[in-house]
Amino acid sequence: MKNIVVALTLLSICTITFSQNDVPEFITDSLDTYIDRALKEWQIPGAAVAIVKNDKVVLQKGYGYLDMNKIEKTDENTLFMIASNTKAFTGTAMAMLETEKKCSFDDRVKKYLPGFTMSDPWVADHLTLADVMSHRIGLETFQGDFMYWESALTSDEVIEKFGQLTPMYDFRTKWGYCNAGFLLAGECLEKIAGVTWDHYIREQIVKPLEMNRTLVLTNELNGASNLASAHTMVDGKLQVIPHCQIDNIAPAASITSSVNDMSHWLIALLDSGQYNGKQVISYQAIRKAQYPRSFNRRTGHPFNSSHYVLYGLGWDLRDYEGREIVSHTGGVDGFVTSVTLLPEEDLGIVVLTNTDHNGFYEALKWEIIDSYLGLPYRDYSQFYLERYQQMWKADQAQLDSWRDSASMKLPLPLKISRFEGKYKHEVYGEAYMKSKGDGLELTFEHHPDLSAKLEYIGNNRFLTTYSSPLWGVKVFPFVIEEGQVKSFTLSV
Repeated sequence: MKNIVVALTLLSICTITFSQNDVPEFITDSLDTYIDRALKEWQIPGAAVAIVKNDKVVLQKGYGYLDMNKIEKTDENTLFMIASNTKAFTGTAMAMLETEKKCSFDDRVKKYLPGFTMSDPWVADHLTLADVMSHRIGLETFQGDFMYWESALTSDEVIEKFGQLTPMYDFRTKWGYCNAGFLLAGECLEKIAGVTWDHYIREQIVKPLEMNRTLVLTNELNGASNLASAHTMVDGKLQVIPHCQIDNIAPAASITSSVNDMSHWLIALLDSGQYNGKQVISYQAIRKAQYPRSFNRRTGHPFNSSHYVLYGLGWDLRDYEGREIVSHTGGVDGFVTSVTLLPEEDLGIVVLTNTDHNGFYEALKWEIIDSYLGLPYRDYSQFYLERYQQMWKADQAQLDSWRDSASMKLPLPLKISRFEGKYKHEVYGEAYMKSKGDGLELTFEHHPDLSAKLEYIGNNRFLTTYSSPLWGVKVFPFVIEEGQVKSFTLSV
């Protein structure tokens, strides 16, 4: 049996309330034009935006369409997958339980999941709730994601296989974004609260905040009304793709919501946990979730003052022009989103988009922030777009070069039959290689709907095109020793 070495390289209707006289002119006079222009330039079918200031909704509005066919317009109630902005709900829920003295962030995961194991037993014994929700386990960012992303694995199987990963760094020495850490948190939450993660989120946060259209799990998407379609780019052309099913890591990324519903979330977070006169979340829980637990990175800003990014429990924490910013972004198949709080300004912003190839969801956030802080207009959308186009051209040039090599039909170093067979990785499962046409086809044990076409491009490398455009076009190097295929390195 051959081995797989896995390397992961990731990647309308308007409701406006003006409750104060200090709404920036950019919002009142220029926002619609700015967004409409950006949707065309970025090829974004639809977007939705909400702004909350001083505990009131200043703006909530949809722009564009639910899908690229331009039939139904978006509005403030259009549903978008919010992806990793789910993590703040999980972190806040755990902070609510901690505030109620039902658990401690210093509790070890094994207290609630005694069967949990890791490649290093000492780390498994000492891993805490705070560790798994602040990305300080020791893994590289996205390490292990191929194992569970849209795979057939159950949550229990994901946790079991996650424990077999070998972290790239020492425990608590490096920040590395880990989706499965929040799955662990969700499983622990179930033991602490006595109900499932989705039940707790729905009953303790979503319903009390009157987020009436919000869906907590992706299996609830079927039949949902006013739901934005998911889109991606394939060779520079927009394409509709299926909504992904990721309930096996639900506490990390499964929530779907609208800007209307999300404005309720923003109001509560900015108003000490209150919504419509009710105390839904304690102020202590909000601050505990937003307390820095790990150091992410030093960072700058292309125009203004910013020095660091820390991480709380599902929240990025940074300084900006002397203010605290509490925020997070989310990216899932066909959607990218951002949620931002400036507590000192009592300002909240949510931007939702229905294509995963844009930087506008972040550009608009900065434009709105700067307008409220009285900073100069920068046209972040154009700034981000120019950088995106440069990267796309470079990537396309590389891809064209690889495809030119594949078109040459170079001779294989071994008979094609020598590449066929079963390959195995202890974490990622089995993969099956067979000849097809003048190339190879790869299928996967835990991803039954995924396949890949391999074309030889020389130097023991194959250009690999996945059946799903979301997984990319990559180059797989093979290790060949003494006339035998030993392994290949897979990337997505």
